[in-house]
Amino acid sequence: MERAEAEAIFDAGREVVVEVLLRMDEQIRRLEARVARQDERIALLERKLNRDSRNSSAPPSSDPPNRPKRGKDRSGRKRGGQPGHEGHGRDLLPACAVDQVIEHWPKRCCCGHVFFDDERRPAGQPARHQVEELPQMTVSVIEHRAQRVRCPSCGAQACGQFPDEVAASAFGPRLQAALVALSVRNRVSRRDVVELAEELFAARISTGTVEAILARASEALAKPHEDLLARVRAAQALNVDETGWRTAGERRALWGAFTKRHAFFAVAPDRHEEHAKSLLADTNAIVTSDRWWAYTHLPLARRQICWSHLKRDFAAHAEGLAAEKEFGEAGLELCEHVFWAWEVFAHTHDRRELKRTVRQLQRTYKPIMRSFASKRARNKRCRGMARNLLKAWPALWTFAAHKGVEPTNNHAERALRSAVIYRKLSLGTQSEQGERRIARLLSAHTTCRLQHRSLFAYLSELLTAHARGDPAPTLA
Repeated sequence: MERAEAEAIFDAGREVVVEVLLRMDEQIRRLEARVARQDERIALLERKLNRDSRNSSAPPSSDPPNRPKRGKDRSGRKRGGQPGHEGHGRDLLPACAVDQVIEHWPKRCCCGHVFFDDERRPAGQPARHQVEELPQMTVSVIEHRAQRVRCPSCGAQACGQFPDEVAASAFGPRLQAALVALSVRNRVSRRDVVELAEELFAARISTGTVEAILARASEALAKPHEDLLARVRAAQALNVDETGWRTAGERRALWGAFTKRHAFFAVAPDRHEEHAKSLLADTNAIVTSDRWWAYTHLPLARRQICWSHLKRDFAAHAEGLAAEKEFGEAGLELCEHVFWAWEVFAHTHDRRELKRTVRQLQRTYKPIMRSFASKRARNKRCRGMARNLLKAWPALWTFAAHKGVEPTNNHAERALRSAVIYRKLSLGTQSEQGERRIARLLSAHTTCRLQHRSLFAYLSELLTAHARGDPAPTLA
C-alpha cells in the first residue's frame, strides 16, 4: 500500500479505517495459518530426507554417502595395536601334524668357513617356520563297471547292478556339497560356480547341472526342514522377523523364526497376520519381534518388543520440534537406561537386580508416557506412539522375567542378513518351487552357522544318505 492510499483511507473516516484494519487482520490470520501449514510440511519433508538407519528401520546400506558413519567415540589413538600390547602370532603345529619337512643347512660361517656335507650336524634346536599351502586339486574320476557274466546253467547273461548312491548322479556327494555351499553360503552365481569348479577342481559341469544339484539338495532337505519348524515352535523363546522377497519380479515376503541354535525360513505372499499365525501355529514360546501389526495377535505375556526399533523411532521424534522433540528425548533416555541395565545383567547375571531396575524404570517413565498420550498432548504423532506403547506396555519388559529372552530382536536381524544379501544378488526366485528350495537351503545354512557346524560336512552327509535312501541327518 502506498502512502497516498493510506492517507486517503484515513481521510475517509473512522468506519472505513476500521473496516480496512479488520480486513487486513483477517488476511494476516490466513497467511499465518498458511505459513504454519507450510512450516509443518517443510519439517515433515526434512525429516523424511534425514531418515537413515539411525532413526528408522532402513538398512545401513541405504544411508547416503555423505551421512557420517556410526561408530564409537574416537579415543585419539591410532588404529591397530598400542605400545605395550602383547602380539598374537600363529602357533606352530606339532611335528605330528606336519606333512613335509624341508631342512635348510647353513652354507658358510660368519668367519668365512665353508661347511661340507659331513660337517652338517645339529648343534641346537632349529629355527622353525611353517607354511600352509593348498595341494594341487583335481576331482578324482572313478569309473564304475557293471560286469556281464554268462550263466553256465541257462546261458543267459547277467549284469551287475550299480549301487544306489553311484547311480543317482554323475557327481559324488562331496563335490555336490561344495557346489551347493558355494551357491548358498557364498552366494556365487550359477555361471561363477561353473567357472570355479573348473578352475579349482578341474570338474566339468554346466549351469543346468548346478541347478539340478541344488534341486537334489532341496529334496533331501525336506524332512530336516520340517523338523526345524517343529523345533523352533517347541522352543521356550524365539525371534521372528520378515523381509521383502521377489518371485518372478512380484513382491513376496521372506519370514524367519530363530532360536539360538536353529533357523527356519519360509516364503509367503505377503507380511500379513495370517502368515505369522501359520508360522508360529500353537507355539507357547515368548516371541521377540518388532512392532509390526502382524504380531498383535500374540498375548502380551508371551511377547517381547524390540528396544532397538524403539530407539530408532525415538531418535526420529527427537529430531522434531517442541513437544515431539521432548517426547523423543525422553524415549531415548529410557532406552539408554534399559540397555545399561541389560549390559549390567550380562556381566553379573543378577536377575533380581534386573527386575528391580525394570520396576523402577516403569514407575518413572509410565507417567511420562501417559502425559504424552493424553488428549492434551499437542503432537498427534507423539500421542499415537505413546498410546501404542501403553497398550503393549507389559510386552516391553518381558526380558526381565524370563531366561533366554533379550530386549532386542538383533538375533533375527543378523540371521536374516545373509538372506537379504542373497536376494539382492540373485533378485529373488522365479517360481514357487524355487521359493521352497531357497527356504530350505537358507534354513540349513543359517542353522549350521548358529551351531558352529560345517555346512559342507552336513551337506556331504545329507546327499550321501539321500542317494542311499537312508534317513536324512537332522539339523534340529
